[in-house]
Amino acid sequence: MAVTRPEQNNDEKTLHLGSNTDEQVASERRKGFLGFYYHPLFQICMLGFVCFMCPGMFNALSGLGGGGQVDARTASNANTALYSTFAFFSFFAGSINNTLGPRNTLMIGTVGYALFIGSFLADNIHPTTAGPFVVAAGAILGICAAFLWTAQGSLVLSYPTEAEKGKYIGVFWAIFNLGGVVGAAVSLGQNFKSENLPSISKVGNGTYIGFLILTLIGVCIPRLMADPKKMIRTDGTKVETYRHPSWKSEIYGLWLALRTDPMILLLFPMFYASNYFYTWQFNDYNQALFDIRARSLNNFVYWLSQIVGSLAIGTLVLDQAGCQRRSRAFAGWAILFAMVFIVNAWGYSYQKTYTRESVALLTQKMDIHDHGYLGHVWLMIFCGLFDAMWQTTAYWLMGAMSNDPSKLAVFTGFYKSIQSAGAAGVWRADAVGIPYMNIFLSSWCLTAGGLIFALPMIYLRVKNHTELKEEALYGASHSFRQMVVLTFPQGTCGGNG
Repeated sequence: MAVTRPEQNNDEKTLHLGSNTDEQVASERRKGFLGFYYHPLFQICMLGFVCFMCPGMFNALSGLGGGGQVDARTASNANTALYSTFAFFSFFAGSINNTLGPRNTLMIGTVGYALFIGSFLADNIHPTTAGPFVVAAGAILGICAAFLWTAQGSLVLSYPTEAEKGKYIGVFWAIFNLGGVVGAAVSLGQNFKSENLPSISKVGNGTYIGFLILTLIGVCIPRLMADPKKMIRTDGTKVETYRHPSWKSEIYGLWLALRTDPMILLLFPMFYASNYFYTWQFNDYNQALFDIRARSLNNFVYWLSQIVGSLAIGTLVLDQAGCQRRSRAFAGWAILFAMVFIVNAWGYSYQKTYTRESVALLTQKMDIHDHGYLGHVWLMIFCGLFDAMWQTTAYWLMGAMSNDPSKLAVFTGFYKSIQSAGAAGVWRADAVGIPYMNIFLSSWCLTAGGLIFALPMIYLRVKNHTELKEEALYGASHSFRQMVVLTFPQGTCGGNG
């Protein structure tokens, strides 16, 4: 997506994304219902509801630990397959989106989430035979997720002006994670009357059926969204749709981005850690220690706190009016750094009390009425706040580095590929039985290290305003402009599958 003006030539189009000067010619706005429907924020909300129904339900299922099952190994293997194919097919998703358009690409992406949830229903009905189907469904979902997040990412950073990026990301993230809240509420309602017995340790068929119905609704929403070619941004500028590159061009674009803006390398550890901590939170804490009723409640408050976290850091810190952008960047970094040590020190106080071996010997797991549960559920709340703040800040930092959509496409491509690689590795480690403490400590080190590496980038690269001459320098290669465009194999869901 790029902003166009009548007097611009093709090479200049992408240099004004985020510009809000008087020279721009405001396009005629629609009135009444159509004006509301074609408002960029409304379309971002619709996009949020697509992810609400599909990745949101995936998150709610993952948050139960082991996909709501007794044996978390099948879910861990499925997630390994998912993130492996996600990382690989991200390179090809742009070409699919180029051919089909974002709405069709979104719809194809949603189908994979319905299949994945259906596979857990099958596994619940036939637990001895459906395991390979769950893993295969995870691999297919990885392909579909690459398509969905490519289309999603090509919109979420293109519709807002420079001053609105934090708000738009925060609103999207809040609606997206509302899916996790609703999904967790469905599970909580289905399982709230369950007693803390060894035989009641996984969700019932009704929970999976409820999730499946919601994801099928999500499959239909992309067809109701507006054509991006007809969109007008809030500063009156028209959004133009680029053609997505071939996978060969995209690989070339990755190399060129590294050559022209190597500071992005300093964000790679932050990208790698961005989904890594889910494994410990969901499988090695929530699934390991709690019965299904407590797991459902933990899951509910986790995704509810995500909404608070994304909106709080996006609107109150990263887009705070009256503060310079560099000051906001350092403030966001400081909040994340504090949260890393608050959340992980708290988690360590619990993790040191149990192991895989001790959990295997439990005949009764913690219930919501048990002594000590209150402190444990508050940790889940802080984990949710931390995750939302981490993902929102990562996107905001990339947006602060550039307003050029082709450059942002490459940056977010790095983000999701590296994120998926980290997630695939840790889910596999969990599946083969690596000690809980090892997974926990590696997560703590990666999050702390990711922020330490990001600090020099913020100091040297984030400025109070993205200068046009910097975008022009990056756009010196005309062949790059022709080949690399908005190709976002994205994410926070979010996690988020």
